[in-house]
Amino acid sequence: MKKTAFILMLVTIISKILGFGREIILSYFYGASNISDAYLISLTIPGVIFSFIGTGISTGYIPMYSNIQQKYGEKEGNKFTSNLSNILIIICTIMIILGMIFTEPLVKLFAKGFEGETLDLAVKFTKISLFGIYFTGLMFIFSGYLRLKGNYIIPAMVGFPMNFITIAAIFLSSKTNLLVLAIGSLIATVSQLILLVPFIHKKGYKHELVLDIKDKHIKNMAYIAIPVIIGTSVDQINVLVDRTLASSIAVGGISALSYANKLNGFVQGLFVMPISTVMYPMISQMAAEDNINGLKSTVSESINSASILVIPATIGSMLFAEPVVNLLFNRGAFDPQALSMTASALFYYSIGMIGFGFRSILSCAFYSLQDTKTPMINGVLAMTMNIILNIVLSKYMGLGGLALATSISAIFCTVLLFISFRKTVGSFGMKRITISFIKVLCASLIMGILARLSYGALLKHISDNLALIVAIIIGAGVYFVLIYFMGIEEVDSMIDAIKNKLKRSV
Repeated sequence: MKKTAFILMLVTIISKILGFGREIILSYFYGASNISDAYLISLTIPGVIFSFIGTGISTGYIPMYSNIQQKYGEKEGNKFTSNLSNILIIICTIMIILGMIFTEPLVKLFAKGFEGETLDLAVKFTKISLFGIYFTGLMFIFSGYLRLKGNYIIPAMVGFPMNFITIAAIFLSSKTNLLVLAIGSLIATVSQLILLVPFIHKKGYKHELVLDIKDKHIKNMAYIAIPVIIGTSVDQINVLVDRTLASSIAVGGISALSYANKLNGFVQGLFVMPISTVMYPMISQMAAEDNINGLKSTVSESINSASILVIPATIGSMLFAEPVVNLLFNRGAFDPQALSMTASALFYYSIGMIGFGFRSILSCAFYSLQDTKTPMINGVLAMTMNIILNIVLSKYMGLGGLALATSISAIFCTVLLFISFRKTVGSFGMKRITISFIKVLCASLIMGILARLSYGALLKHISDNLALIVAIIIGAGVYFVLIYFMGIEEVDSMIDAIKNKLKRSV
Protein backbone atom coordinates (compact mmCIF):
# COMPACT_ATOMS: atom_id res chain seq x y z
CA MET A 1 0.00 0.00 0.00
CA LYS A 2 2.80 2.44 0.91
CA LYS A 3 4.52 2.15 -2.50
CA THR A 4 1.29 2.70 -4.44
CA ALA A 5 0.29 5.60 -2.19
CA PHE A 6 3.72 7.19 -2.70
CA ILE A 7 3.50 6.96 -6.50
CA LEU A 8 -0.05 8.27 -6.35
CA MET A 9 1.18 11.15 -4.20
CA LEU A 10 3.79 12.10 -6.81
CA VAL A 11 1.17 12.13 -9.57
CA THR A 12 -1.13 14.14 -7.33
CA ILE A 13 1.62 16.69 -6.62
CA ILE A 14 2.02 17.40 -10.34
CA SER A 15 -1.74 17.50 -10.88
CA LYS A 16 -2.24 19.84 -7.91
CA ILE A 17 0.52 22.15 -9.13
CA LEU A 18 -1.33 22.39 -12.44
CA GLY A 19 -4.53 23.00 -10.49
CA PHE A 20 -2.85 25.84 -8.67
CA GLY A 21 -1.67 27.18 -12.00
CA ARG A 22 -5.31 27.25 -13.06
CA GLU A 23 -6.36 29.16 -9.92
CA ILE A 24 -3.42 31.57 -10.21
CA ILE A 25 -4.29 32.37 -13.83
CA LEU A 26 -7.96 32.86 -12.91
CA SER A 27 -6.94 35.23 -10.10
CA TYR A 28 -4.50 37.03 -12.45
CA PHE A 29 -7.11 37.79 -15.11
CA TYR A 30 -10.21 38.19 -12.93
CA GLY A 31 -8.99 38.59 -9.32
CA ALA A 32 -11.77 38.37 -6.71
CA SER A 33 -14.45 40.05 -8.82
CA ASN A 34 -18.06 39.65 -9.93
CA ILE A 35 -16.83 37.69 -12.99
CA SER A 36 -14.82 35.18 -10.95
CA ASP A 37 -17.73 34.92 -8.49
CA ALA A 38 -20.19 34.14 -11.30
CA TYR A 39 -17.79 31.63 -12.87
CA LEU A 40 -17.10 29.79 -9.60
CA ILE A 41 -20.80 29.62 -8.72
CA SER A 42 -21.51 28.13 -12.17
CA LEU A 43 -19.03 25.35 -11.34
CA THR A 44 -20.35 24.92 -7.81
CA ILE A 45 -24.00 24.43 -8.80
CA PRO A 46 -23.63 21.31 -11.01
CA GLY A 47 -21.02 19.98 -8.61
CA VAL A 48 -23.41 20.31 -5.70
CA ILE A 49 -26.41 19.00 -7.64
CA PHE A 50 -24.59 15.91 -8.85
CA SER A 51 -22.45 15.16 -5.83
CA PHE A 52 -25.62 14.11 -4.01
CA ILE A 53 -25.79 11.12 -6.34
CA GLY A 54 -22.24 10.86 -7.64
CA THR A 55 -20.60 10.43 -4.26
CA GLY A 56 -23.22 7.90 -3.21
CA ILE A 57 -22.64 5.90 -6.39
CA SER A 58 -18.85 6.00 -6.21
CA THR A 59 -18.91 5.03 -2.54
CA GLY A 60 -21.38 2.18 -2.93
CA TYR A 61 -19.96 0.89 -6.22
CA ILE A 62 -16.57 -0.36 -4.95
CA PRO A 63 -17.77 -2.64 -2.10
CA MET A 64 -20.76 -3.80 -4.19
CA TYR A 65 -18.58 -4.73 -7.20
CA SER A 66 -16.16 -6.54 -4.86
CA ASN A 67 -19.02 -8.68 -3.50
CA ILE A 68 -20.48 -9.39 -6.96
CA GLN A 69 -17.11 -10.39 -8.40
CA GLN A 70 -16.37 -12.68 -5.46
CA LYS A 71 -19.78 -14.41 -5.59
CA TYR A 72 -20.70 -14.36 -9.29
CA GLY A 73 -17.54 -13.57 -11.25
CA GLU A 74 -16.20 -10.70 -13.34
CA LYS A 75 -18.78 -10.99 -16.12
CA GLU A 76 -21.62 -10.29 -13.70
CA GLY A 77 -19.61 -7.41 -12.24
CA ASN A 78 -19.22 -5.83 -15.68
CA LYS A 79 -22.93 -6.26 -16.38
CA PHE A 80 -23.69 -4.49 -13.09
CA THR A 81 -21.33 -1.66 -14.12
CA SER A 82 -23.08 -1.26 -17.49
CA ASN A 83 -26.53 -1.27 -15.91
CA LEU A 84 -25.47 1.31 -13.32
CA SER A 85 -23.95 3.55 -16.03
CA ASN A 86 -27.12 3.46 -18.13
CA ILE A 87 -29.34 4.25 -15.15
CA LEU A 88 -27.02 7.12 -14.26
CA ILE A 89 -27.30 8.62 -17.76
CA ILE A 90 -31.09 8.71 -17.40
CA ILE A 91 -30.84 10.32 -13.95
CA CYS A 92 -28.41 12.93 -15.28
CA THR A 93 -30.75 13.77 -18.18
CA ILE A 94 -33.60 14.47 -15.77
CA MET A 95 -31.34 16.59 -13.55
CA ILE A 96 -30.07 18.65 -16.52
CA ILE A 97 -33.60 19.34 -17.79
CA LEU A 98 -34.69 20.54 -14.34
CA GLY A 99 -31.51 22.57 -13.99
CA MET A 100 -32.07 24.31 -17.34
CA ILE A 101 -35.65 25.19 -16.40
CA PHE A 102 -34.80 26.55 -12.93
CA THR A 103 -31.33 28.01 -13.57
CA GLU A 104 -31.97 31.49 -12.21
CA PRO A 105 -33.65 30.32 -8.97
CA LEU A 106 -30.72 27.91 -8.50
CA VAL A 107 -28.18 30.71 -8.86
CA LYS A 108 -30.11 32.89 -6.41
CA LEU A 109 -30.26 29.99 -3.98
CA PHE A 110 -26.48 29.58 -4.06
CA ALA A 111 -25.65 33.29 -4.16
CA LYS A 112 -28.46 35.46 -2.87
CA GLY A 113 -26.22 38.54 -3.15
CA PHE A 114 -26.02 38.27 -6.96
CA GLU A 115 -27.96 40.80 -9.01
CA GLY A 116 -27.83 42.60 -12.34
CA GLU A 117 -24.88 41.76 -14.59
CA THR A 118 -23.38 39.26 -12.12
CA LEU A 119 -26.65 37.31 -11.92
CA ASP A 120 -27.09 37.26 -15.71
CA LEU A 121 -23.53 36.07 -16.22
CA ALA A 122 -23.86 33.33 -13.59
CA VAL A 123 -27.07 32.08 -15.24
CA LYS A 124 -25.42 31.90 -18.69
CA PHE A 125 -22.35 30.12 -17.29
CA THR A 126 -24.48 27.63 -15.34
CA LYS A 127 -26.64 26.66 -18.34
CA ILE A 128 -23.45 25.55 -20.11
CA SER A 129 -21.71 23.87 -17.17
CA LEU A 130 -24.77 21.75 -16.28
CA PHE A 131 -24.05 19.41 -19.21
CA GLY A 132 -20.82 18.35 -17.51
CA ILE A 133 -22.93 16.27 -15.12
CA TYR A 134 -23.09 13.45 -17.70
CA PHE A 135 -19.33 13.07 -17.86
CA THR A 136 -18.64 13.61 -14.17
CA GLY A 137 -21.14 10.88 -13.30
CA LEU A 138 -19.60 8.26 -15.56
CA MET A 139 -16.14 9.27 -14.36
CA PHE A 140 -17.17 8.40 -10.78
CA ILE A 141 -18.04 4.85 -11.85
CA PHE A 142 -15.12 4.16 -14.20
CA SER A 143 -12.52 5.61 -11.81
CA GLY A 144 -13.79 3.15 -9.18
CA TYR A 145 -13.65 0.33 -11.73
CA LEU A 146 -9.99 1.03 -12.54
CA ARG A 147 -9.03 1.22 -8.86
CA LEU A 148 -10.68 -2.14 -8.27
CA LYS A 149 -8.53 -3.53 -11.09
CA GLY A 150 -5.38 -2.15 -9.47
CA ASN A 151 -4.93 0.93 -11.65
CA TYR A 152 -4.76 3.91 -9.31
CA ILE A 153 -2.59 6.17 -11.47
CA ILE A 154 -4.88 6.87 -14.45
CA PRO A 155 -7.85 8.02 -12.29
CA ALA A 156 -5.41 10.36 -10.52
CA MET A 157 -4.30 11.79 -13.88
CA VAL A 158 -7.73 13.04 -14.99
CA GLY A 159 -6.78 16.45 -13.62
CA PHE A 160 -4.03 16.88 -16.22
CA PRO A 161 -6.17 17.43 -19.35
CA MET A 162 -8.82 19.21 -17.29
CA ASN A 163 -6.34 21.77 -15.94
CA PHE A 164 -4.61 22.38 -19.29
CA ILE A 165 -7.93 22.99 -21.07
CA THR A 166 -9.30 25.19 -18.26
CA ILE A 167 -6.12 27.32 -18.24
CA ALA A 168 -6.40 27.78 -22.02
CA ALA A 169 -10.08 28.73 -21.67
CA ILE A 170 -9.34 31.35 -19.00
CA PHE A 171 -6.67 32.92 -21.20
CA LEU A 172 -8.85 32.86 -24.34
CA SER A 173 -11.88 34.27 -22.50
CA SER A 174 -9.86 37.33 -21.50
CA LYS A 175 -9.11 37.97 -25.18
CA THR A 176 -12.46 37.01 -26.73
CA ASN A 177 -15.75 36.31 -24.93
CA LEU A 178 -16.49 35.53 -21.28
CA LEU A 179 -18.65 32.54 -22.30
CA VAL A 180 -15.42 30.79 -23.32
CA LEU A 181 -14.85 30.31 -19.56
CA ALA A 182 -17.90 28.06 -19.23
CA ILE A 183 -17.45 26.31 -22.58
CA GLY A 184 -13.82 25.55 -21.74
CA SER A 185 -14.79 24.10 -18.36
CA LEU A 186 -17.32 21.82 -20.04
CA ILE A 187 -14.73 20.58 -22.55
CA ALA A 188 -12.29 20.07 -19.67
CA THR A 189 -14.83 17.87 -17.88
CA VAL A 190 -15.38 15.79 -21.04
CA SER A 191 -11.62 15.27 -21.35
CA GLN A 192 -11.50 13.53 -17.97
CA LEU A 193 -13.84 10.77 -19.14
CA ILE A 194 -12.08 10.46 -22.50
CA LEU A 195 -8.83 9.70 -20.67
CA LEU A 196 -10.42 6.82 -18.73
CA VAL A 197 -12.19 5.04 -21.60
CA PRO A 198 -9.20 3.26 -23.25
CA PHE A 199 -7.98 1.96 -19.91
CA ILE A 200 -11.31 0.49 -18.77
CA HIS A 201 -11.48 -1.38 -22.09
CA LYS A 202 -7.93 -2.60 -21.56
CA LYS A 203 -9.01 -4.02 -18.19
CA GLY A 204 -11.74 -6.04 -19.90
CA TYR A 205 -14.79 -3.80 -19.60
CA LYS A 206 -17.27 -3.91 -22.47
CA HIS A 207 -20.35 -1.73 -22.20
CA GLU A 208 -23.72 -3.46 -22.55
CA LEU A 209 -27.06 -1.88 -23.44
CA VAL A 210 -28.77 -3.25 -20.36
CA LEU A 211 -31.28 -1.32 -18.26
CA ASP A 212 -32.80 -3.03 -15.23
CA ILE A 213 -33.71 -0.76 -12.34
CA LYS A 214 -35.14 -3.77 -10.48
CA ASP A 215 -31.80 -5.62 -10.51
CA LYS A 216 -31.05 -6.89 -6.99
CA HIS A 217 -27.51 -5.50 -7.09
CA ILE A 218 -28.80 -2.04 -7.99
CA LYS A 219 -31.29 -2.25 -5.13
CA ASN A 220 -28.58 -3.33 -2.70
CA MET A 221 -26.31 -0.51 -3.85
CA ALA A 222 -29.13 1.98 -3.53
CA TYR A 223 -29.56 0.82 0.07
CA ILE A 224 -25.87 1.58 0.65
CA ALA A 225 -25.83 4.78 -1.41
CA ILE A 226 -28.93 6.56 -0.07
CA PRO A 227 -27.39 7.37 3.35
CA VAL A 228 -24.22 8.52 1.53
CA ILE A 229 -26.35 10.76 -0.70
CA ILE A 230 -28.00 12.23 2.38
CA GLY A 231 -24.60 12.63 4.05
CA THR A 232 -23.19 14.30 0.93
CA SER A 233 -26.19 16.59 0.76
CA VAL A 234 -25.21 17.69 4.25
CA ASP A 235 -21.76 18.73 2.99
CA GLN A 236 -23.28 20.52 0.03
CA ILE A 237 -25.76 22.36 2.24
CA ASN A 238 -22.72 23.62 4.11
CA VAL A 239 -21.21 24.78 0.80
CA LEU A 240 -24.49 26.47 -0.12
CA VAL A 241 -24.69 28.31 3.22
CA ASP A 242 -21.01 29.35 2.97
CA ARG A 243 -21.39 30.71 -0.58
CA THR A 244 -24.68 32.45 0.17
CA LEU A 245 -23.31 34.24 3.22
CA ALA A 246 -20.03 35.02 1.43
CA SER A 247 -21.90 36.68 -1.45
CA SER A 248 -23.51 39.02 1.09
CA ILE A 249 -20.36 39.79 3.08
CA ALA A 250 -18.26 41.29 0.26
CA VAL A 251 -17.90 41.53 -3.51
CA GLY A 252 -15.39 38.82 -4.36
CA GLY A 253 -16.21 36.98 -1.12
CA ILE A 254 -17.10 33.77 -2.94
CA SER A 255 -13.85 33.90 -4.90
CA ALA A 256 -11.70 34.56 -1.82
CA LEU A 257 -13.38 31.70 0.04
CA SER A 258 -12.91 29.44 -2.99
CA TYR A 259 -9.20 30.28 -3.38
CA ALA A 260 -8.59 29.59 0.32
CA ASN A 261 -10.58 26.37 0.16
CA LYS A 262 -8.56 25.25 -2.87
CA LEU A 263 -5.35 25.76 -0.89
CA ASN A 264 -6.82 23.78 2.00
CA GLY A 265 -8.00 21.12 -0.44
CA PHE A 266 -4.50 20.92 -1.89
CA VAL A 267 -3.26 19.40 1.39
CA GLN A 268 -6.15 16.93 1.47
CA GLY A 269 -5.66 15.98 -2.17
CA LEU A 270 -1.91 15.67 -1.80
CA PHE A 271 -1.58 13.84 1.52
CA VAL A 272 -4.94 12.23 2.36
CA MET A 273 -6.50 11.36 -0.99
CA PRO A 274 -3.69 9.00 -2.11
CA ILE A 275 -3.91 7.16 1.23
CA SER A 276 -7.71 6.81 1.26
CA THR A 277 -7.82 6.01 -2.47
CA VAL A 278 -5.46 3.06 -2.08
CA MET A 279 -6.95 2.01 1.26
CA TYR A 280 -10.62 1.88 0.25
CA PRO A 281 -10.56 -1.00 -2.29
CA MET A 282 -8.20 -2.92 0.03
CA ILE A 283 -10.38 -2.67 3.12
CA SER A 284 -13.53 -3.29 1.04
CA GLN A 285 -11.99 -6.60 -0.03
CA MET A 286 -11.01 -7.34 3.59
CA ALA A 287 -14.57 -6.62 4.70
CA ALA A 288 -15.93 -8.94 1.98
CA GLU A 289 -13.59 -11.66 3.29
CA ASP A 290 -14.51 -10.87 6.92
CA ASN A 291 -10.89 -9.95 7.67
CA ILE A 292 -11.72 -7.39 10.38
CA ASN A 293 -8.29 -7.48 12.02
CA GLY A 294 -6.63 -6.63 8.71
CA LEU A 295 -9.15 -3.85 8.17
CA LYS A 296 -8.50 -2.33 11.61
CA SER A 297 -4.74 -2.50 11.14
CA THR A 298 -4.94 -0.82 7.72
CA VAL A 299 -7.21 1.96 9.00
CA SER A 300 -4.90 2.63 11.96
CA GLU A 301 -1.86 2.72 9.68
CA SER A 302 -3.64 5.10 7.30
CA ILE A 303 -4.58 7.49 10.10
CA ASN A 304 -1.01 7.60 11.39
CA SER A 305 0.36 8.13 7.88
CA ALA A 306 -2.06 11.01 7.34
CA SER A 307 -1.02 12.57 10.68
CA ILE A 308 2.65 12.59 9.65
CA LEU A 309 1.81 14.64 6.58
CA VAL A 310 -1.23 16.75 7.53
CA ILE A 311 -0.24 18.06 10.99
CA PRO A 312 2.93 19.88 9.79
CA ALA A 313 0.93 21.22 6.82
CA THR A 314 -1.66 22.57 9.28
CA ILE A 315 0.94 24.39 11.38
CA GLY A 316 2.67 25.74 8.28
CA SER A 317 -0.57 27.01 6.72
CA MET A 318 -1.57 28.80 9.89
CA LEU A 319 1.81 30.47 10.38
CA PHE A 320 2.31 31.43 6.73
CA ALA A 321 -1.27 32.01 5.51
CA GLU A 322 -0.68 35.54 4.19
CA PRO A 323 2.81 34.92 2.69
CA VAL A 324 1.51 31.77 0.93
CA VAL A 325 -1.47 33.62 -0.58
CA ASN A 326 0.85 36.47 -1.55
CA LEU A 327 3.25 34.05 -3.28
CA LEU A 328 0.56 32.21 -5.22
CA PHE A 329 -2.06 34.85 -6.07
CA ASN A 330 -0.80 38.41 -5.53
CA ARG A 331 -0.52 39.54 -9.14
CA GLY A 332 -2.69 40.96 -11.92
CA ALA A 333 -6.25 41.73 -10.81
CA PHE A 334 -5.74 40.15 -7.37
CA ASP A 335 -5.73 43.28 -5.18
CA PRO A 336 -4.79 43.82 -1.47
CA GLN A 337 -8.40 43.33 -0.35
CA ALA A 338 -8.55 39.96 -2.10
CA LEU A 339 -5.22 39.05 -0.46
CA SER A 340 -6.50 39.95 3.00
CA MET A 341 -9.81 38.07 2.60
CA THR A 342 -8.18 34.94 1.16
CA ALA A 343 -5.42 34.82 3.80
CA SER A 344 -7.95 35.16 6.63
CA ALA A 345 -10.08 32.33 5.23
CA LEU A 346 -7.00 30.12 4.71
CA PHE A 347 -5.85 30.58 8.32
CA TYR A 348 -9.17 29.42 9.73
CA TYR A 349 -9.63 26.61 7.19
CA SER A 350 -6.19 25.31 8.24
CA ILE A 351 -7.43 24.65 11.77
CA GLY A 352 -9.70 21.91 10.43
CA MET A 353 -7.21 20.22 8.08
CA ILE A 354 -6.63 17.26 10.37
CA GLY A 355 -10.37 16.91 10.92
CA PHE A 356 -11.03 16.79 7.17
CA GLY A 357 -8.23 14.24 6.70
CA PHE A 358 -9.27 11.83 9.45
CA ARG A 359 -12.94 12.15 8.48
CA SER A 360 -12.15 11.02 4.93
CA ILE A 361 -10.30 7.91 6.14
CA LEU A 362 -12.85 6.95 8.80
CA SER A 363 -15.77 7.44 6.40
CA CYS A 364 -14.10 5.04 3.95
CA ALA A 365 -13.72 2.53 6.80
CA PHE A 366 -17.46 2.63 7.49
CA TYR A 367 -18.32 2.45 3.78
CA SER A 368 -16.14 -0.64 3.36
CA LEU A 369 -18.27 -2.30 6.05
CA GLN A 370 -21.34 -1.20 4.06
CA ASP A 371 -22.33 1.00 7.00
CA THR A 372 -23.25 4.30 5.40
CA LYS A 373 -25.74 5.37 8.06
CA THR A 374 -23.17 6.20 10.75
CA PRO A 375 -21.24 8.78 8.68
CA MET A 376 -24.60 10.22 7.56
CA ILE A 377 -25.89 10.70 11.12
CA ASN A 378 -22.61 12.21 12.29
CA GLY A 379 -22.56 14.44 9.21
CA VAL A 380 -26.06 15.77 9.94
CA LEU A 381 -25.01 16.66 13.50
CA ALA A 382 -21.88 18.40 12.18
CA MET A 383 -23.93 20.27 9.55
CA THR A 384 -26.27 21.60 12.20
CA MET A 385 -23.31 22.87 14.19
CA ASN A 386 -21.72 24.37 11.06
CA ILE A 387 -24.82 26.33 10.05
CA ILE A 388 -25.30 27.76 13.54
CA LEU A 389 -21.61 28.71 13.79
CA ASN A 390 -21.66 30.15 10.24
CA ILE A 391 -24.47 32.55 11.10
CA VAL A 392 -22.94 33.56 14.44
CA LEU A 393 -19.23 33.79 13.53
CA SER A 394 -19.70 35.50 10.15
CA LYS A 395 -21.32 38.46 11.93
CA TYR A 396 -18.16 39.07 13.96
CA MET A 397 -15.37 37.64 11.77
CA GLY A 398 -16.63 37.93 8.18
CA LEU A 399 -15.24 35.35 5.77
CA GLY A 400 -12.84 34.07 8.45
CA GLY A 401 -15.86 33.14 10.57
CA LEU A 402 -17.28 31.00 7.75
CA ALA A 403 -13.97 29.14 7.43
CA LEU A 404 -13.64 28.69 11.21
CA ALA A 405 -17.17 27.30 11.44
CA THR A 406 -16.33 24.74 8.75
CA SER A 407 -13.17 23.69 10.61
CA ILE A 408 -14.86 23.33 14.00
CA SER A 409 -17.68 21.22 12.54
CA ALA A 410 -15.15 18.99 10.68
CA ILE A 411 -13.25 18.30 13.92
CA PHE A 412 -16.52 17.64 15.75
CA CYS A 413 -17.63 15.16 13.06
CA THR A 414 -14.27 13.38 13.19
CA VAL A 415 -14.45 12.91 16.96
CA LEU A 416 -17.91 11.37 16.55
CA LEU A 417 -16.61 9.02 13.84
CA PHE A 418 -13.71 7.86 16.05
CA ILE A 419 -16.16 7.02 18.85
CA SER A 420 -18.56 5.25 16.47
CA PHE A 421 -15.81 3.24 14.75
CA ARG A 422 -14.47 2.10 18.13
CA LYS A 423 -17.97 0.87 19.05
CA THR A 424 -18.36 -0.90 15.70
CA VAL A 425 -15.08 -2.84 15.41
CA GLY A 426 -13.63 -2.68 18.91
CA SER A 427 -10.09 -1.60 19.69
CA PHE A 428 -8.20 -0.49 16.59
CA GLY A 429 -5.03 1.01 18.06
CA MET A 430 -6.21 4.32 19.54
CA LYS A 431 -3.30 4.35 22.03
CA ARG A 432 -0.80 3.97 19.18
CA ILE A 433 -2.63 6.63 17.15
CA THR A 434 -2.63 9.07 20.09
CA ILE A 435 1.09 8.60 20.86
CA SER A 436 1.98 9.05 17.18
CA PHE A 437 -0.24 12.16 17.00
CA ILE A 438 1.46 13.78 20.02
CA LYS A 439 4.95 13.06 18.66
CA VAL A 440 4.10 14.49 15.25
CA LEU A 441 2.42 17.54 16.81
CA CYS A 442 5.51 18.30 18.94
CA ALA A 443 7.79 17.97 15.91
CA SER A 444 5.45 20.17 13.87
CA LEU A 445 5.36 22.92 16.50
CA ILE A 446 9.17 23.00 16.71
CA MET A 447 9.28 23.07 12.91
CA GLY A 448 6.80 25.95 12.81
CA ILE A 449 8.68 28.06 15.37
CA LEU A 450 12.03 27.63 13.62
CA ALA A 451 10.52 28.24 10.17
CA ARG A 452 8.81 31.43 11.33
CA LEU A 453 11.98 32.71 13.01
CA SER A 454 13.96 31.92 9.84
CA TYR A 455 11.38 33.76 7.72
CA GLY A 456 11.64 36.88 9.91
CA ALA A 457 15.42 36.86 9.74
CA LEU A 458 15.52 36.24 5.97
CA LEU A 459 13.13 39.12 5.21
CA LYS A 460 15.91 41.55 6.12
CA HIS A 461 18.09 40.26 3.29
CA ILE A 462 15.94 38.78 0.51
CA SER A 463 12.46 39.19 -1.03
CA ASP A 464 9.26 38.03 0.67
CA ASN A 465 8.64 35.11 -1.68
CA LEU A 466 12.22 33.82 -1.62
CA ALA A 467 12.28 34.13 2.19
CA LEU A 468 9.09 32.06 2.37
CA ILE A 469 10.48 29.29 0.14
CA VAL A 470 13.76 29.09 2.08
CA ALA A 471 11.91 29.10 5.44
CA ILE A 472 9.66 26.25 4.26
CA ILE A 473 12.71 24.22 3.18
CA ILE A 474 14.37 24.82 6.56
CA GLY A 475 11.19 23.87 8.42
CA ALA A 476 10.70 20.71 6.35
CA GLY A 477 14.31 19.65 6.97
CA VAL A 478 13.97 20.17 10.73
CA TYR A 479 10.68 18.27 10.79
CA PHE A 480 11.97 15.20 8.99
CA VAL A 481 15.06 15.04 11.19
CA LEU A 482 12.87 15.22 14.32
CA ILE A 483 10.41 12.51 13.28
CA TYR A 484 13.31 10.27 12.17
CA PHE A 485 14.44 10.01 15.79
CA MET A 486 10.97 9.78 17.38
CA GLY A 487 10.39 6.07 16.82
CA ILE A 488 7.18 6.42 14.83
CA GLU A 489 6.38 3.04 13.29
CA GLU A 490 5.10 4.37 9.96
CA VAL A 491 8.20 6.56 9.54
CA ASP A 492 10.54 3.66 10.39
CA SER A 493 8.83 1.31 7.93
CA MET A 494 8.95 3.99 5.23
CA ILE A 495 12.69 4.51 5.79
CA ASP A 496 13.29 0.74 5.74
CA ALA A 497 11.41 0.48 2.45
CA ILE A 498 13.57 3.23 0.93
CA LYS A 499 16.77 1.58 2.18
CA ASN A 500 15.72 -1.79 0.71
CA LYS A 501 14.89 -0.14 -2.57
CA LEU A 502 18.29 1.55 -2.70
CA LYS A 503 20.07 -1.75 -1.88
CA ARG A 504 18.27 -3.54 -4.70
CA SER A 505 19.13 -0.77 -7.16
CA VAL A 506 22.83 -1.05 -6.19
